Amino acid sequence: MLGDRSWEEWISEYSKSHTHAVNRLCHTVGIPMIAASVPLAAASPFVPRLWKVPAALFVVGWSFQFVGHAFERKPPEFLKDWRFLFVGLRWWAAKVAGKA
Repeated sequence: MLGDRSWEEWISEYSKSHTHAVNRLCHTVGIPMIAASVPLAAASPFVPRLWKVPAALFVVGWSFQFVGHAFERKPPEFLKDWRFLFVGLRWWAAKVAGKA
């Protein structure tokens, strides 16, 4: 899936299009919201009305992404290569760990 690039190379390229402070903040908040929505959505068939929580997290999380890119004045990387959809969470983890 990664082709001939390492995770570090993917994250480095991702970081280059996420340099504006507002965009970085929006992604720092929005990415974990999107990530949290996935397991909650999987659990929602077993808990009445839980679907509203992951749906809200997903929509608001993606809204943060697009607001951030408006400040960055660059389109999201996944529009160039769909694999960047999987890099965002790794970038977030590296950022939290102080490596991005």
